[in-house]
Amino acid sequence: MTDPQLRRVDVLGVGVSTVNQATALAEVTRWVDHGERHYVCVTGVHGVMESQRDPELLAIHNASGLTTPDGMPMVWAGHKAGADWMDRVYGPDLMLNVLARAAERGWTSFLYGGKDGVPELLAEKLAERIPGVKFAGMYSPPFRPLTEEEDDAIVKRINDSGAQLVWVGLSTPKQERWMAAHRDRLNAPAMFGVGAAFDFHAGLVPQAPPWMQRNGLEWLFRLTKEPKRLWRRYFQNNPAYLREIRKRPPFLRD
Repeated sequence: MTDPQLRRVDVLGVGVSTVNQATALAEVTRWVDHGERHYVCVTGVHGVMESQRDPELLAIHNASGLTTPDGMPMVWAGHKAGADWMDRVYGPDLMLNVLARAAERGWTSFLYGGKDGVPELLAEKLAERIPGVKFAGMYSPPFRPLTEEEDDAIVKRINDSGAQLVWVGLSTPKQERWMAAHRDRLNAPAMFGVGAAFDFHAGLVPQAPPWMQRNGLEWLFRLTKEPKRLWRRYFQNNPAYLREIRKRPPFLRD
């Protein structure tokens, strides 16, 4: 029987896991301990609304090991559906919590994504922050689709590294597609699509103050920092989400 705290709340068809940081960490630990292979989608309004336009992306979210509530609107949707134990599982915080567990257990990580030099800087910053954390490798892919030969080479590189955890920083929906396509090709028990966490933890982009995060206003903070890149995402997705969620209220799946 499914653990009630690992059920999914249906948010416009996307099954968002009814987890908090503790239960998400426990589930990832179980995957590594048992040698299972799963990926984690870290999802907010952007991922849910992209999934409305893309049936393949919707299926990828629903086939994940966990689809965590990255933004407060997902938490509020879960609470409305009756999952009052649910809390925000913000990608950057999940990354820190899992890496702290990795340092305790001796697990190693592979960093895949970011601009040139970002994975190396990220590894350096995280090593300063989390004593004992280990990185088995890192790679910054080009901003184009990899050739079949290049893709085979990176799969071999990650598998040869022996990493138990693969952190993917490609942004939504590219990172979700990459994880789904590679789940059965990589030996690592856990992949995480954490997007902006690479730039946040590398110190390249500031994070919203905690009070803005708690009140669902992180989007506004990020918009002020990157208006050209993010304005379309927020001004299209946020009103559309509010309109659709009123028509199709969230509910707990059996």
